[in-house]
Amino acid sequence: MTAIETIVVGAGGRGNSYGNFALEHPQELHVIGVAEPDPARREHFVRRHNIAPNMVYPSWESLLATNEKRADTIINCTMDRLHFESTTRMLELGYDVLLEKPMTPVLEENARLVHQAEASGRILQVCHVLRYTPFWQALREVVQSGKLGKIISVTHRENLAYYHMAHSFVRGNWRSEATSGPMILCKCCHDFDVLLWILRRRKVTHLSSFGSLVHFRPENAPEGATERCTDGCPAADACKYDATKIYARTNFGWPIASIASDEARLEALRTGWYGRCVYQTDNDVVDHQTVNMELDDGATITLVMNGQGDEECRTMRWDGTKATLYGKFSARGDEIRVHHHLSGEVEEAPVIARDSSGHGGGDFGIMRSFVNTVKGNPDDSVTTARESFESHLLAFAAEESRLNKTVINMDDFRARLDNVGAIL
Repeated sequence: MTAIETIVVGAGGRGNSYGNFALEHPQELHVIGVAEPDPARREHFVRRHNIAPNMVYPSWESLLATNEKRADTIINCTMDRLHFESTTRMLELGYDVLLEKPMTPVLEENARLVHQAEASGRILQVCHVLRYTPFWQALREVVQSGKLGKIISVTHRENLAYYHMAHSFVRGNWRSEATSGPMILCKCCHDFDVLLWILRRRKVTHLSSFGSLVHFRPENAPEGATERCTDGCPAADACKYDATKIYARTNFGWPIASIASDEARLEALRTGWYGRCVYQTDNDVVDHQTVNMELDDGATITLVMNGQGDEECRTMRWDGTKATLYGKFSARGDEIRVHHHLSGEVEEAPVIARDSSGHGGGDFGIMRSFVNTVKGNPDDSVTTARESFESHLLAFAAEESRLNKTVINMDDFRARLDNVGAIL
């Protein structure tokens, strides 16, 4: 079996996670090139994948400026605001593209990407990795089996651990809407997507949302707090966000690996983003948000995004006319319990063991799906650009509702896109 050749664009956390699939499954995927502006990350990636010098690029622009197709596919892990321009050019050159979510933080650009992918006949698959985890596949199987009866109400919580919130959305790359996008899109398009996938083709008709930035504000800083955690802050001992607690450790997992090597980490905290006091950064995205949705069959969904969790996990409750499902998706252990109303029986739904990849096994799952799709054998969980567009629409509608404190009629929201030549 011939391996699919690919170029990874963006050799950060996501690029390395997907690249690991090629290292463990070289018969399926071969990474032959990389484009990455950070020299240390680029060189590390080159060594791991033994990439030839003529396939190493300092940017996505320099890769695509050759005006020639250098591989079968590209895995696009650039930052969110670069997705549209880079992916447009990749599709023009004839690449099949696996694109990290979200597609783009600009609504109209999402519609244009769908148009372009379909017009060109190229594959544009979006990294909604949750679909490929054993947990979510097991949950979907329970719901689709009819065991719960008709679904009446769903409560779904995306619980960010406090350190994740601080790392990514207060100090890090996704702290500002202007440079990344709305929090509900960047973090929760996964959640909208997996909910729609489980419910299959049911349609959201109305949506409302509330949320704000409550905690990570200057007025909430402890008395005497310094601008950096490395400046001898008097509040350090009592502060769970103290950077030296979170990052200055001897192990090297996430999020520590995002900062620097062991030797350079303390200096990075003294000078870089991640050493800043969480109450004194330039962040503006929300730290909590709730979205309420009504479906075309009358069922309702409540999606909660919370940035003050003790544990990184997703929890959920699905209430049907026959049974109630309780679930927890967590690195500490997955759990699905079905409580049957008539008999009172509590049934444990089996969840097979996840593999070693991130997102509960979803990172390798999406890679295998992409490889098979390129080879002409797509599975029934493939997130095409058009299918992913629906989850993005809900996120954009939620942000509009939050800002304007209005209920969104989704048919009207979709109709507005017709005025910009969109796909609906």
